[in-house]
Amino acid sequence: MRLRALLDTEALGLRLLGGEAELDRAVRGVMTTDLRDPSRYLAGGELVLTGLAWRRTAADSDDFVRILAGAGVAGLAAGEAELSAIPDDLVHACARHRLPLFAVDERVAFADITEYVVRQVSGERAGDLAAVVERHRRLMSSGPAGGGPDAVLDLLGSDLDLRAWVLSSTGREIGGAGHPLPAPVRAELAGAQQAAARTARPGPYRVGVQGRTYSLFPVRAGAGGADVRSRVLSDWFLAVEADAGEWPAERLDLLQGVTQLIAVERDRRDAARAVRRRLAGEIFDLVRGAAAPAEIGARLRAAAPVLVPGTGGEPHWQIVIAKVDWAGGEVPAGPAAQALLEEVLAGQAAQGADGADRIAVAHAEDKAMALVPLTGGTPGAGPAPGMTGAAPEPLHAETLLGLLRGPLTRGLGDDGRLTIGVSAAVHSPEGLRGALEEARHARRVAAARPGRVCVAGHEELASHVLLLPFVPDDVRRAFTARLLDPLRAYDRRHRSELIPTLEAFLDCDGSWTRCAGRLHLHVNTLRYRISRIEQLTGRDLARLEDKLDFFLALRMS
Repeated sequence: MRLRALLDTEALGLRLLGGEAELDRAVRGVMTTDLRDPSRYLAGGELVLTGLAWRRTAADSDDFVRILAGAGVAGLAAGEAELSAIPDDLVHACARHRLPLFAVDERVAFADITEYVVRQVSGERAGDLAAVVERHRRLMSSGPAGGGPDAVLDLLGSDLDLRAWVLSSTGREIGGAGHPLPAPVRAELAGAQQAAARTARPGPYRVGVQGRTYSLFPVRAGAGGADVRSRVLSDWFLAVEADAGEWPAERLDLLQGVTQLIAVERDRRDAARAVRRRLAGEIFDLVRGAAAPAEIGARLRAAAPVLVPGTGGEPHWQIVIAKVDWAGGEVPAGPAAQALLEEVLAGQAAQGADGADRIAVAHAEDKAMALVPLTGGTPGAGPAPGMTGAAPEPLHAETLLGLLRGPLTRGLGDDGRLTIGVSAAVHSPEGLRGALEEARHARRVAAARPGRVCVAGHEELASHVLLLPFVPDDVRRAFTARLLDPLRAYDRRHRSELIPTLEAFLDCDGSWTRCAGRLHLHVNTLRYRISRIEQLTGRDLARLEDKLDFFLALRMS
């Protein structure tokens, strides 16, 4: 069909804003998007529908139109629902790149235009297997026509007689074929997918579980990283109950196309989390910077419409901290931990009235920090107004460990490690700083344990650790300065490592042999360093009281 035919169809409510000379272009499909760069999902010949959410400044229009023109799309239709009129900069950009531009009346849904185009195009290609992919593209669009993963899986069942599920790295079912998989099967499939992905061989991966054969197709969202370890712990995958080794090339290509469409949904959800990530970063900056509780509370209230919309009363919060360590240290740990923690908590915490998860995760250096809203009332008291389902209970370390240890251990392999700390639930801004300290110390407790996946909760912390967050700031500064400033000054002047040596010595419970082995030093060199620490501070590390003072100073620094 041609663009001119769309313009002549009054029911579609399209108004031509430019590109009259290009109206004989053929339309081969339709895509709804608000991504700033949708090029990897375009094959050419599409009518692109957009609500203009990607436009922040006038300069964005030329970038967006240039990408569409380069991908060979047939035309662009912009909705007027959000803006009263299509911006002039978009009109001029389309004219420069010779891209036909239509305005969509706010009374016309993108779904109606999508349905009309797909019906016309599909009629021209009846019987063609590629028509199924086109239907998937329609249903996986990020705009009003989108149907989510379940719509794609329904089509796989109805058109190709395939039962399939979209699963996360933890085995969480994101979309299903109407027959939920048992949790042990999902966990086994998730572990098998990660183990296969670590080999870097292309999918699909075939695996047998409980007498059935499944084919696993990786879902690659976003740009990802060159190193598979940067994404293996947070990727989605498509599990199909069939042996893909017997399939013809056409069917394999079709399923690969389906994974690309599911990746659109993954990207859409990631984009929806961008605002919550930013809010989490701002809140954690205030908490770590010892801001006044009133300032933190004001920021939480401002963020409430995004994090806990429609709730009644003050929400309760938990803080979860995660760190992923890889041998060699060449994989950026912070972003990997952030993506993993979002995936881990997505099915465990509060949801808004729209059913979306309300996890807010930021990352700083090599760790990820999650601000988890529990409910709009008292934990365990039932859902607050506007919330869906039962009010979630506080997260427990044992629950997370049971969820993660099976599937993630295989993805971590022999060179990776995941440690997580969970705080207690708090119900006021004053408690967030203490919760952050609890989660930090709990993660350190987890890191001290053997195993690839280790989780610790606040209840495992010693009493002196619980007290540290409530020591006044001026007392903290005075105490740590008196003990540690002489050592820091000496390290700066002589480029020595007295502070790291002190930390290792205390971690080894004062064992000369173990500490020397950890630091790769001769015992005599270690004794010299400890002697220098004692001379500079006037303390004796053979005395329990002095060891405790140093331990507390290091924890409060």
